[in-house]
Amino acid sequence: MKVLNIPSGGPFLMWALAVQLVLCGRGLLATDSTKACKLFPESDSERKVLNRLEPLAKKNFTAETKTTDDHYTYVFQLCGDAGGIPGAGLIQVDSKKPDKPTVVGMYNSTQAIGGSDWVMLIYRNGDKYDAHCNKEYRKAIIMISCNRDVDMGQLEVILEDRDRLRDCFYLFELDSSEVCPPIQSQISAGSIILIIGVCLLAVYLIGGFLYQRLIVGAKGMEQFPNYAFWVEVGNLTADGCDFVCRSRNREEPPAYRGVATEPLEEEPEERDDHLLPM
Repeated sequence: MKVLNIPSGGPFLMWALAVQLVLCGRGLLATDSTKACKLFPESDSERKVLNRLEPLAKKNFTAETKTTDDHYTYVFQLCGDAGGIPGAGLIQVDSKKPDKPTVVGMYNSTQAIGGSDWVMLIYRNGDKYDAHCNKEYRKAIIMISCNRDVDMGQLEVILEDRDRLRDCFYLFELDSSEVCPPIQSQISAGSIILIIGVCLLAVYLIGGFLYQRLIVGAKGMEQFPNYAFWVEVGNLTADGCDFVCRSRNREEPPAYRGVATEPLEEEPEERDDHLLPM
């Protein structure tokens, strides 16, 4: 018989530990991804809204706009460097100047407003306008709406409102199931109890049948678990039903009469001998 020599478990344990550490590190990074966004000012309510978008963090979303003269590409990343530009949450790339992207908003100046099925994300402190909006800093507004059919939808450019003196903004839309409210269970407590009861009854019947059949060796109706007990229950139930539900009078006298014990008087025998011919 050949004996297999198992190598020392030291290297294997070291590799397993390393893999576990990597997985744990990735889990921590995934959990803390939205913490890269700096809320201004910091707010617990806005931080909770931002945490709802955790699955969307560190992922690039792109959108394009084309006109007869211009072609722009927008890159959005939640709490991450869009287009590899440090601190940029959303950038605009002009096809005529692809090497000089314009920062529309920074994720170190974030505002998050949430409703039951939507989140509005605002990135501020982008690059200044050259000639519009009194040369103020650019601002991006990303409206993330609930759509249960998609995990991460397509980024869409809605408008660039720059025909004003101040508070100009870029407006974007994005659909995602991550902002959808949880579906409330439609099963009542009574239904849950009923389902549990049916399951327990099925386990009792099937398990008892198999035990009686395979272990005890019972045949016929004896295979039913606790057969004698349930027969007795059935008899008692029938007796109780008969006692409660039957309408006949239980004190009704018997339908027959006893035979009288006193002797009957004998009637005189009638003789008709005189009627015979002499």
